[in-house]
Amino acid sequence: MMGKVTECGSLYEWTGPQMLEICRAELTWQGQLSKGQKRASERIIEAIKNKFDLLVWAVCGAGKTEVLFHGIEFALKQGMSVCIATPRTDVVLELEPRLRKAFQGMKIVVLYGGSSERFQIAPLVIATTHQLMRYKNAFDVLIVDEVDAFPYSMDESLQFAVLKAMRKKGGIRIYLSATPSKNMMREVSRGILEAIKIPLRFHQQPLPVPSFQWIGHWKKKLKKNHLPPKVMKWLQRHIAKKRRVLLFVPSIANMKKVTKILLEHNLNVEGVSADDPDRKQKVQHFRDFAYDVLVTTTILERGVTIPNVQVGVLGSESTIFTESALVQISGRAGRHPDYCSGDVIFFHFGLTRSMKQAKKHIVKMNDIAGKEFSEK
Repeated sequence: MMGKVTECGSLYEWTGPQMLEICRAELTWQGQLSKGQKRASERIIEAIKNKFDLLVWAVCGAGKTEVLFHGIEFALKQGMSVCIATPRTDVVLELEPRLRKAFQGMKIVVLYGGSSERFQIAPLVIATTHQLMRYKNAFDVLIVDEVDAFPYSMDESLQFAVLKAMRKKGGIRIYLSATPSKNMMREVSRGILEAIKIPLRFHQQPLPVPSFQWIGHWKKKLKKNHLPPKVMKWLQRHIAKKRRVLLFVPSIANMKKVTKILLEHNLNVEGVSADDPDRKQKVQHFRDFAYDVLVTTTILERGVTIPNVQVGVLGSESTIFTESALVQISGRAGRHPDYCSGDVIFFHFGLTRSMKQAKKHIVKMNDIAGKEFSEK
């Protein structure tokens, strides 16, 4: 979006007065926080007040967005500028209506590739991490959601963009993650980075633990226009019970092939991927019960909440399904308080370290949550 940039070219920055609009930063959200959420919310306010960076390590479905509300309100009332940045456009689109509802009447700018709100100024900005390349010394509080997500976790230029976008004096970073990187965990253990943990979902129920199902050489079956029988039976069982299913696949080509096969079996199905211009509408239609199965790449591994959804991963042995990705994918199930359990199954042609570590991670967080709950 910035076009070609070379060392001999010029980049210009604003050096005039700060152009933030005066606004009423009133939180209109009336919900209640769980004990874990409240503890994290208070810690965020403390971090902003005392100017230190903080990691909020919260399980999928812990309600991280709601945890931010009081901290954002506190910062805005101090005249601070706040940005929530996330690596994925889909997560930005998921956050936008929730933030607008929580801070009704306040101007919020939303930035992503193709956004119509570029070059606008507001006290609260929601943006992809790529958009932060446009900013220098712009934000007092920079909240990085899904800090472990691709491409941010793998791209040093995006990590540099976060540092550059913060104010040099007194800028505060709040990191949110269900699966912090090993480097980040080392910083926490050494006392370099402060952390607060939320091991239990906001509805106080444990995370669904994935099960493993061997399905043989599924790629050969796809070439012959067939899905493994165990996958078909699993899909049909949930559809018969009026449950929607998210079926993750390793690639766009797999998504198109699987969607075609399921349509030939007269299933009510749609496919979605990162290069799909209609993906926002398709996800909304899935929410609205327009179809029973949504076949997706890892584009929907995060930031999507759909009640009573079951989760399957076809070819979970594929390298794209890292431990972090599989934990996030598993976290799509059981998020709604009325449907706090869910079926999560990894269909594979061989167990991988990532699969085992993802299951171990989820079981460990459930154990920590169980101990905390019993102590109270």
